[in-house]
Amino acid sequence: MYLVKVKKLMQIENRKARFDYHIRDRYIAGVQLRGSEVKSIRDGQASIQEGFCRFRGEELYLFGMHVSEYFQANHNNHIPGRERKLLLHRKELKQLQRKVKERGFTIVPLKLFTTDRNLIKAEIALVQGKKQFDKRQTIQQKDAKREKDRAKKESNNYRN
Repeated sequence: MYLVKVKKLMQIENRKARFDYHIRDRYIAGVQLRGSEVKSIRDGQASIQEGFCRFRGEELYLFGMHVSEYFQANHNNHIPGRERKLLLHRKELKQLQRKVKERGFTIVPLKLFTTDRNLIKAEIALVQGKKQFDKRQTIQQKDAKREKDRAKKESNNYRN
C-alpha cells in the first residue's frame, strides 16, 4: 500500500461499510473518470453508499457509485451510474483477486478523496460481512463508550 497525502478539501465517506463489514485490508486506488465527473466529485456531488467492486477479467471496476451530472457540462456530460475502472498495481490486483475467490470476501469503497496533486483516489477495502449479532454488539460497544465519555466529562465538570 502506498501513502498518499490527503487534502481535506473533498472527502466522501461510506460510513455504512464500517458498520456492515469487518475490514481486513485497505488499498488506495486511482479512479478512471471523465472531466465532468471530476468536477461533480469536487463539488461533493457523489455517493458511494451502494458501491461495490468486481473483477472483469484482470481489471477491477467500481459499481454502484453515483456521480450527479455536472450542470455546466452540456452535451458532454457523463452517465451518473456507470461503472468506473480502478487503477491498482498488477501485484495488488492479483492479491485482491485471490482473496475474493475465498469464501465470504468482497471489495467495497470506503472513501473518495483528492490528493495534493488534485487527483481523485478511492480507498477500497477487502471486507467480510458481519452477522446480525455482530452489528448489535458494535452498537452496544458504541453506546458503552458514549456513556463512559459522558460520565468522564461530567466528573471533569464537577471538579471545575
